[in-house]
Amino acid sequence: MTQTVARKSLYESDYLLWVQETIAKLKARDFDHVDFENLIEEIEDLGRSQKREIRSRLKVLLEHLLKRLYIDMPRYFNGWEKTIREQRSEIKVELADSPSLRRFWDELFDVAWVLALEKVRDHYQSKGFDFPDTWQFNRDIDSLLNETFWE
Repeated sequence: MTQTVARKSLYESDYLLWVQETIAKLKARDFDHVDFENLIEEIEDLGRSQKREIRSRLKVLLEHLLKRLYIDMPRYFNGWEKTIREQRSEIKVELADSPSLRRFWDELFDVAWVLALEKVRDHYQSKGFDFPDTWQFNRDIDSLLNETFWE
């Protein structure tokens, strides 16, 4: 009877050690021993992660812009405006770090808009507040990150 023992790769068993060893192998130009399959997967995931970060912050920005524009509750305006400033600032930092993310803006905006609209409608429509089906203002990067749409 032959017993097969499934052996986990270093990537699966100790991710940090795998990263450290991969870096050491790359620096030493020991390409024959680099785990390229998992390295490529990790690099691809870095790009997806940056896009998710922008989409997530854009969703929060749009939620708070929608609330500030369409919900007449002045006692909340300062908090919503603070969140708007914070998200804008963080998006600017992400775009400065990775300018190529700008080419995905329209795609990320479309997804973030649907999610933001769904969230604010779910929370506020039953309280009598209505929101438009489409963004009523400029949706380009500079407008969304700089304009005060409610003034």
